[in-house]
Amino acid sequence: MNITAGQLLSQLDNPADLRKLSKEQLHQVCEELRQYIIDVVSVHGGHFAASLGVVELTVALHYVFNTPYDQLVWDVGHQAYGHKILTGRRDVFPTNRKYKGISGFPKRDESEYDTFGVGHSSTSISAALGMAMASHYKGEFDRQHIAVIGDGAMTAGMAFEALNHAGVANANVLIILNDNCMSIDPNVGALKEYLTDITTSPTYNKLRDDVWNLLGKLPVGKKFTREMASKLEASLKGVVSKSSNLFESFGMRYFGPIDGHNITKLTDTLQDLKDIPGPKLLHIVTTKGKGYALAEKDQTTWHAPGLFDKITGEIFKKVPERPQPPKYQDVFGHTIIELAEQNDKILGITPAMPSGSSLKFMMEKMPDRAFDVGICEQHAVTLSAGMATQGMRVFCNIYSSFFQRAFDQAVHDVAIQKLPVVFCLDRAGLVGEDGPTHHGVYDIAYMRGIPNVIISSPMNEEELRNLMYSAQLPENNLPYVIRYPRGQGVMPEWRTPFKAIQTGTGRKLREGKDIAILSLGHPGNFVTEAIRELLADGLQPGHYDMRFVKPLDETLLHEIFQQYDKVITVEDGTITGGFGSAVLEFMAQHHYKADVRMLGVPDKIIEHGKPEELFRECGYDAAGIARAAREMLKEKITVTA
Repeated sequence: MNITAGQLLSQLDNPADLRKLSKEQLHQVCEELRQYIIDVVSVHGGHFAASLGVVELTVALHYVFNTPYDQLVWDVGHQAYGHKILTGRRDVFPTNRKYKGISGFPKRDESEYDTFGVGHSSTSISAALGMAMASHYKGEFDRQHIAVIGDGAMTAGMAFEALNHAGVANANVLIILNDNCMSIDPNVGALKEYLTDITTSPTYNKLRDDVWNLLGKLPVGKKFTREMASKLEASLKGVVSKSSNLFESFGMRYFGPIDGHNITKLTDTLQDLKDIPGPKLLHIVTTKGKGYALAEKDQTTWHAPGLFDKITGEIFKKVPERPQPPKYQDVFGHTIIELAEQNDKILGITPAMPSGSSLKFMMEKMPDRAFDVGICEQHAVTLSAGMATQGMRVFCNIYSSFFQRAFDQAVHDVAIQKLPVVFCLDRAGLVGEDGPTHHGVYDIAYMRGIPNVIISSPMNEEELRNLMYSAQLPENNLPYVIRYPRGQGVMPEWRTPFKAIQTGTGRKLREGKDIAILSLGHPGNFVTEAIRELLADGLQPGHYDMRFVKPLDETLLHEIFQQYDKVITVEDGTITGGFGSAVLEFMAQHHYKADVRMLGVPDKIIEHGKPEELFRECGYDAAGIARAAREMLKEKITVTA
C-alpha cells in the first residue's frame, strides 16, 4: 500500500524546512503529521497512542528550537514517531521496527537529531542535564537542552534524583512534563494525585486568570517586573494548592499547566522560555491517542495495537482454526491466582506493567494482594524483600530488561539476606521489534554470579506452572528466578495439575548416542524441531532440558559427559557468561574433555526485527541447531546417490 504524506508534510525534509513556515501553517502540519502516523502504523504496526498525544508538542519544539544544535531528549521513545518523521526519516518511516529498518526508539547512530538513545523510562532529565552542564563548561551558553518526560516516567526514582541535581546545577535545561495520566497502563501513586490536583483545580486556574487580567488593567507601571509577577504566581499556587509546588521546591522555575494540543500557545510559551536561563519545568496536559477517538477512549489497548483498519478501528487478529497455546504471561497471570487461592501468603508485585505481565488478572480478582507500584523497579524489589521478611511469598514480576535496573536491590536486599522472593522475569530472551533496549538477554549472566539465587527457565507452559508452584513451597527458602519469553508457548491444553520440581534437576527428553543437545528454557522446543531434521540424516542426538542454570543438575551432567564427546548448549541469553559458560565451567572442574559448541545470543548488540528473524540471525533457531550438529558430526553423515 502506497502511503503519501500531506501537502505540507511532504515538503518537510528537516526541521529547518519547518521553521520556514508561518505559525498559521503549523495547524495544518499537525493535522498532516497525525494522519501520516495513523496511516503508517495502521498498515505497518508499531506504538500508536503515545506519539499521537505529542504531535503539537513535537511540531512546536522543532519550530521554536534550533535542533539539532539545541539538544532534544525524549523519554522512553514511544512518543518520538513524529520527531522521526520531521527529522529526515519520513520516507523510511514505514520500515519502523522492521528487520534492518529504522528503530522504534530514538537512536544516536540513526540520526544526529536523536541526541540520546532511549527505550527504558526516566533517563531524559539526567541525560539532558548532563548535556547542559557539558555545554556550560564549553562556553556554549546559547545552547538549549530539552527533556520531554511523561508523568508515568516521572514516578521513577531516577527522575527525582535528576530533578534534585538540576535544581542546583545552574544549567540551562528545560523539562517538559507531558501529563496524560498514562504510561502503558493508567498511572498510580501520589504524584498522579498531585498532578491531577494542579491541573483540575478550578480555584487555582480561575484565580490565576483573574489576577493576570486584573494586572493588565492596573497602572502598575514598569516597576512591576517579570520576577515580581513570578513571585505573585508562586504565592498564588501556594494559597490554593493543597501543598507547596513540588517542582519549585527542587529549585525549578515551574510554568503551567497549559494545553499541550494548542500549537499557538505551545510555540509562544516555548519561545518565552528560551529567554529564561537556568532549570525550568513546563507542565503540559495532553491526551494519549489524541485525534483518533478509539485510542483516546481505550489508551491501554491502543498503546501498540498491531495492524488495524483506520476507518472502522477493527484491530486485525488472526483467527486460528484450532485451539492455540496461550502467551506465557497469561499462564503466569492465571497460575498465580490458582496458587494464591491455595496459599494466603502469596502476593503479587509489578512495576507499572499489570497488562504486560498479566498480573492485572490478580489485581482484579484479589485487589488486596496484587500491587502496581509504578515505574519503580528498584522499589518493587526491595518492597518485595520487606514483605518477605514478614513471611509473605511475593511473586515480583518484572520484564527481564527492566530487571537490570534493580540489580543492586536483588543483591543487597534479597540475595544477601536469603529472602525467598520469586522473580518472574517476563520477556526473557530476544523480544523482537522493540530491539536492543528491551531484549532480555543478560539476566542469566548477571544473576548467575550472585550467591543464594536459584535460576530456572521453563520449556513450556506446564513447566512454568510447576516452577511457580515449586518456588512458593515452604521448603524453598532462597530467592528464585523464573525467566520466560514474550509470546506464545506450545501447549493449547496447558492447565495441568501442579507437580513439585526439585531444585536443580533437569530432564532427559531423548536418549541419543551421537551428540547431546542441552537446552535451557523455551529454545528446547527449537531443539525438538531440529532433532526431527537430524533423524532424517540418520543421526541420533540426545536432548536434555536442563531447567536450571543455577544450581546445575550435576548428576545429569556427569551422565552426559561420560556418554558423549560432542555437546551443544542452546539458550536464549548471551553466550558470554550464560548457560553454556556454566556447562563449560562444570566440564573444566571435573576434567571432562568434549567438543562443545554454545548457541545463543552472541557478544554483540542485536537489533530489532521479528523474533524468528533474530533467532535465525543468532543461529539458535531449529535450522541453526541442526546445522551446528551436522557440522560437528559431518563424518557420520552419509550421502546416498
